[in-house]
Amino acid sequence: MALRVPAIPFTFVAHTLAIAALVLVLVWNIHFRGGFAWEATNKNLIFNLHPLLMLLGLIILGGEAIISYKSLPLKKQVKKLIHLVLHALALALGIIGIYAAFKNHNESGIANLYSLHSWIGIGVIVLYGIQWIYGFLIFFYPGGSPTLRSECMPWHVVFGLLVYILAVANASLGFLEKLTFLESSGVAKFGSEAFLVNFTALITILFGVFVVISVLSEAPAPIEDDHSYSSI
Repeated sequence: MALRVPAIPFTFVAHTLAIAALVLVLVWNIHFRGGFAWEATNKNLIFNLHPLLMLLGLIILGGEAIISYKSLPLKKQVKKLIHLVLHALALALGIIGIYAAFKNHNESGIANLYSLHSWIGIGVIVLYGIQWIYGFLIFFYPGGSPTLRSECMPWHVVFGLLVYILAVANASLGFLEKLTFLESSGVAKFGSEAFLVNFTALITILFGVFVVISVLSEAPAPIEDDHSYSSI
């Protein structure tokens, strides 16, 4: 299904929401949570890297990779490379972000993988990696035959969107889980930090919505159309 409207306006909104979400998560972790650190006596500073890297990686860069085909009027091969590289960066930041959470838990004596958020998170990163490897092999190098690419394309698109939607949903679950822990530790339920976290989650969800709408909308005409199949 495709919407008979141009994707460009939706991608502009998505870019704006991405910047807003990134700014909010930085304000939250720097102003309210004390900043970031890889090594620190205050282990919370290590954990603060987790929401930043997951949002920047799987959500923002992952979303920008998905809509790159709808927001950039470039040659197909250039857009394919941008798509591939952005997803690779998203995957790398996601892996580091998950490691930061494990590092914080291990150094703080907290159990790992006890929550639904952590279970879904591991599933998302594994599926994201499988999707990237699958796309690389079929659509980039060594590349499949035109028939194979045409047959795999719908599955690549659908599976990629499902993984991305799951990532956005799990990010929202992560914001909720962290805020619940903070409120049980004394953060005011109607305080400025609580509102900031909730608004960050809402903007993250809206970003995901506009990514999906952009995918369903019409892309700008490419500079050069070689009529070959490329990953979306």
